[in-house]
Amino acid sequence: MKKVRFAVVALVALVAAGCAKQSEYITVDGAMLGTTFHIVAQTDKPAALLFGKVMEVDAEAKRSMSIFDPSSQLSRINRGESDSLDVHLLRNIAVAERIHAISGGAYDITVKPLTEAYGFAAGRRVEQPNIDSLLQFVGFDKVRVVDGRLVKSDARVQLDLNSLAKGYTVDLVADLLEREGIENYIVEVGGEIRCRGVNGRGEAWRVGVDAPIEGNDTPGKHRQHIISLCDRSLATSGNYRRFYTDADGRKVVHTINPRTGLSCTSALLSATVVSSKCIEADAMATMFMAMGEAEAISLAAQMRDSVQVYFVLAPRAEGEPFEIFSTLGE
Repeated sequence: MKKVRFAVVALVALVAAGCAKQSEYITVDGAMLGTTFHIVAQTDKPAALLFGKVMEVDAEAKRSMSIFDPSSQLSRINRGESDSLDVHLLRNIAVAERIHAISGGAYDITVKPLTEAYGFAAGRRVEQPNIDSLLQFVGFDKVRVVDGRLVKSDARVQLDLNSLAKGYTVDLVADLLEREGIENYIVEVGGEIRCRGVNGRGEAWRVGVDAPIEGNDTPGKHRQHIISLCDRSLATSGNYRRFYTDADGRKVVHTINPRTGLSCTSALLSATVVSSKCIEADAMATMFMAMGEAEAISLAAQMRDSVQVYFVLAPRAEGEPFEIFSTLGE
């Protein structure tokens, strides 16, 4: 009987020792894709090792998808120097085509001639862009993928992946962490997020949505809402940071409606999307902003079983609070 007792005590001690050696949560911060990244993960791997691997992802993403790096594969394709699509471009175009169909054309990655003319891409801003002229080079029907190559109906058609490449890169970093055996983590790149498992308190990850106030240029300074996430991704698009006022005093925002060629200003001030993959959340956040409030709310209500949203809309009258439309079910 004493031997059995000893065995039980020894087993309990072993389990306790195992629990005591659980990996701690570490933080890895830095810069990538022209913005910042922040990772919290439960792991015994050195932070420096993860940082180095993240930098490899950053370099690979820029070589492939950047419109700001003239040597990237996408830049070469846009200049007509190549038509070869690497694996990252193929994945992005496939997702973009699906979101384009869902949006009825409100989301379109061939929008680059317009974003460039308005000064939101790699080019000099045109004070009075000829919208009708530029629209002839915009439209998903003007490109197709054949045997891993991009076929354009016109050489002047160009792609802009900024509306989903950041979310896609978040997915790449998250996949990297999972290959390293990390089960509890949160990855944030420029406000786009993917998480898995629980935080250091054993709870769902908590993510803040910024208030869409002009001048709120510091993420986290003014919070509008807190969302609990577990094994999900989140992205927010808004027109309160990237905008300017033109010579006629009109506000020009970075979201461009590819159907009209016009800068999108509406009562929808910001669109937050929660989805399984960050690339989808990123693209859909842009899609909803391009639609405007009525069309966006209608589509979001139809998609609520697969994608959840948190929309912040302008107050109905001066002095009143923001209007909210949400399918989060919190």
